[in-house]
Amino acid sequence: MAELPDDVVEETTRLTKLARAAVDDKEAAAYRRHRAELLDDHDFTARVREEDAAATLVLHPAEWVEDGTIRPGRIDDTDRAIEVQVAGPESPGDWDAVEEHNRAVAARVREAHGDVHGDNADAFADFMGNHYAKPVEDATPEERAEFLAEYFVRNAWPSEDQKEAIERSLEHVEKTAKTDRS
Repeated sequence: MAELPDDVVEETTRLTKLARAAVDDKEAAAYRRHRAELLDDHDFTARVREEDAAATLVLHPAEWVEDGTIRPGRIDDTDRAIEVQVAGPESPGDWDAVEEHNRAVAARVREAHGDVHGDNADAFADFMGNHYAKPVEDATPEERAEFLAEYFVRNAWPSEDQKEAIERSLEHVEKTAKTDRS
């Protein structure tokens, strides 16, 4: 049985994702410190297992760490650990909620800026939802570059108008999504 309340798991997951996406080392460290403080209240700690195909946040009792190392063979009840995938194309996060959010952003872009930008926003929503299971506004520069260089040209079957407008479309997506978060 997990000893961490669901809201603590959700918040530590959110902070981990923010730390991973932060461009500033100090900002990332601040997210990790806040995560550690939340977990300390429950005598838990965290680490991110990067060797997986996708990064996994592992939350576990602090007592499991001895000299900076976890020795699973010495642990009686490994079910106390909680694992949450925080990156990768299969990061579940709540795929349905991400899909609904991304579709709503694309619909608002279409409504405000027309069909060409709307079609581009739909293509970006497809890409971010299906390949990264994350909101369109959380796309990293690398993910945007992958979308533009790989997905858009090969999978979206864009018209010439769409190709000419894609950069502006992505700006509309970002502004619309950020307005929603405010």
